[in-house]
Order: sequence, then C-alpha cells, then structure tokens
Amino acid sequence: MESRLPAPDWSGKQINLEEGKHMTAYVITFVIMVGVFMAGCFALKLPVGVSMMIAALCGAIQGGLGLETLRMMVEGEFGYVDTILTIGCAMIFMKVIEDSGALDALSSLIIEKFHKVPAVLLILIMLIIMFPGMITGSSTAAVLSAGSIMAPVLALMGIDAVTAGSIIAMGALLGMIAPPVNTAALIICAGIDVPYVGFEGPLALLTFPLAILFVLLLGYKQARHLDYEKLKPALVEQDAVRKQYGFKIYIPLVVLVVLMVVFKVLKLGEDIGMPLMFMLSAVSGLFTGKKINVLQAVPAAIRTAAPVMGILMGVGMFIEVMTATGVRGLVVISCLRLPQVLWLVACAVSIPLFGAVSSYGACSVLGVPFAYIYASLLGGNSVVVLAAISLIAAVGDMMPPTALAGLFAAQITGVKPYTKILKRCMVPIVILLVYACFFLAKSKLIAGLF
Repeated sequence: MESRLPAPDWSGKQINLEEGKHMTAYVITFVIMVGVFMAGCFALKLPVGVSMMIAALCGAIQGGLGLETLRMMVEGEFGYVDTILTIGCAMIFMKVIEDSGALDALSSLIIEKFHKVPAVLLILIMLIIMFPGMITGSSTAAVLSAGSIMAPVLALMGIDAVTAGSIIAMGALLGMIAPPVNTAALIICAGIDVPYVGFEGPLALLTFPLAILFVLLLGYKQARHLDYEKLKPALVEQDAVRKQYGFKIYIPLVVLVVLMVVFKVLKLGEDIGMPLMFMLSAVSGLFTGKKINVLQAVPAAIRTAAPVMGILMGVGMFIEVMTATGVRGLVVISCLRLPQVLWLVACAVSIPLFGAVSSYGACSVLGVPFAYIYASLLGGNSVVVLAAISLIAAVGDMMPPTALAGLFAAQITGVKPYTKILKRCMVPIVILLVYACFFLAKSKLIAGLF
C-alpha cells in the first residue's frame, strides 16, 4: 500500500506537491515523530531504541502507511543487521581478551616500557582506549572496556578525575570513527548507496592526529612528572599475568590483525567479513590466557552491546518510516534550500545537536543529505566527505541529555556532574569540528593523498 503522501523530489528542484497541503502533512508527521521520541526518552525515560520504535510506529500511522506499517517496521529493524552482527561479535572478542588478561597485560607492558617518556605513554594509552571503538564502531564499548581499565592507570599517573574522564571520552569518540569499523559511516553509506571501501586512509588521517593532540593537550602537563615506583605496586596483578602467560596471551590480537591485513589490506581471497574475524580471534583467546567461562562471557558481552544494537534497530525503523512517509525527503530539501554559505556551519552544528538524541540517527537523518550536498552537488570525494561527516556526528555522543561517551566516562572516573567533563572537552570538540569541516570542504584535495 502506497503512502498517501507523494515522495519529495531529492534533487532539490521544484517539488511536485499541492502547495501547502502536502508540505503541512510532512511537517505534522515529522513533529509527531520527533515529539513522541522526545517524550519517550525524557518524560518516560525509555531506552533510545524503544523510543525510536514507538515514534516510528506513530509516524507510520499518521503518514497513512496502513497495513504496510508492519512491513516497514520489520524491514527497518533489519536494515543495519550487518552492523549489529559486527558490534555483537566485536564485543564478544573484547570480553575474551579482557577476561583472559590480554588487555591488562598489554597495559602493563606499555607502562613498563614507556614510563620514562610520559608523552609516548599517554599516546599509547589513548590508542588502547580507542581500540574497542575501532573494532565495534561504538564509543560506549570503548569507555566501558578499555576506558574502565585505563581510568585507574591515569589516576596513578597523577591525572585528576575530570581530565582522565575527558581523555577517555575523547578517545572513545575518536575510536568509534577510526578504522577499521566506523558504524556512523556505514549508516551514511547505506543511505546514499556508497560501498564501505577505501575509508581506512581518510579515517586514520582524521582521527589519529587528533588523538595524539588531545591526549597531550589534556594530560601531559599533569603526567610529565610520572613516578613509576609509585605506580608499580598497582600493576602487580597485571605484571603477574603477563609473565605467567608470556607472548601467547597476545595471540588473539595477533590473529585479528593478521586476518584484517590478509582480507582487508592485501585482499587475498574472498573477504570472510569482520564478524567471522572477531569470532575466530575470540576462539583463539580461549586457550591463551586465564580460563574463561564462555557461558558467562558471551551473554555479558551481548548485554554490554545491547543498548547500541537496540539503537540501531530503532534508527532503522525510524528512518524507514521517515522515508516511506516523505518526511526524510522534507529534511533533505530543507537542507538543500539553505544558502550555500551556511551549509558548512549547518552541518557542524545540526548534526552534533541531533546526535544528542542518537549519533547514529543523526548520520541517517542529517548525514545523508549533507553527504549528498558535498559529494554530489559540490562534486567532492564521497569517501572523504562521508568520513568527515561521521567524525562530526561522533560529537553527538558528548551532547546532553544522552551523552553516552561523556556520561559513562564520568561514571567510571567518579565525576559528578558529567558537565565537568563536557566543559573540559569543549576546546578539543571545537578543534575536532574545525578539522572535520576542513576535510569536508577540501575533500578532493585530501583524497589526492591516497
């Protein structure tokens, strides 16, 4: 059954609508969807994914989808199934290397080898914080796994709780955008039918320089007088694990790197996919370190990933209904009708603000039209454009009220209220947005580097 509202013209040209009547219907549907979502999140305190599902259902009813509503909801729910599967398998891998002691051993090794060079030590700690986000595309995974392990280490280095929380939060944001897995970019790719290929270089150039800059900007002043002798007693357990199992404790990490190099970089043979890579690496970790109870570890990993997976399901339903009712086209056209001189500012402001609801939702609702503007209308390089927009969208995970990265970073470092971390991160966030906007505006120039 077709929607009673004709779909808008995505090209930004004259819209084939009865003046006023249909546009008003689009606006009403959009207001109802956003209003129900906000009420669910903030008034009823429902999970973001559930609120999006209810909002999508209300939008479908208002938009006249009728019996097609059920099909739209199911199709939307499975719209990001590949991404959901990748996140779930990645979290199982993270749980395995965490429970086996590999993450502790790696932290201990880095601190022992580089404690005399605090700047290098901070950079390596930042990379450890980023790692879970790099393989899951989730800032929450980075904060709750590596971030929770590194928080006590940062404290022992003499870094105060607010600064430590800020480092963890910014590391989580950059980790979710860094290669190889960038869920935000995957969502935009799905929206404009661009394959997720060739993103590694631009994403690395976008994130790693910022990671180095931010960790030194935030933490070097306090960490430069690090006293390793005071830090050493707190690492006794990690040192014991590392010495007990030796190199074999790192085998799961080695297996994952080798698989990614073989299939993603060298492209030798048919790509087996990231989920299978994570599972093979996780299986190898069952025999390389401390004993792991699989029946406890796997459900715990899925529970950790469930909020993010739920958001993706909700985003899928929300966007499917927005598209079917014509609301998504309304948003696209509204962006296209902005004066060209305001496109960059609108992108840098609107996407993070919408990301306060969901950074993934911001990618699909606003990321897609801005990607269309810069990659198609302005002739930019689509890979660099999508990478830059995904970095802008990541800031949404620091925006209240949801602020997933900021709130969890405050929780594990004991900072109250969370806004202390947000204030400390304002300068890095501004730098990040300016840097991303440069990539967006000069995408052809950046693409020439690869």
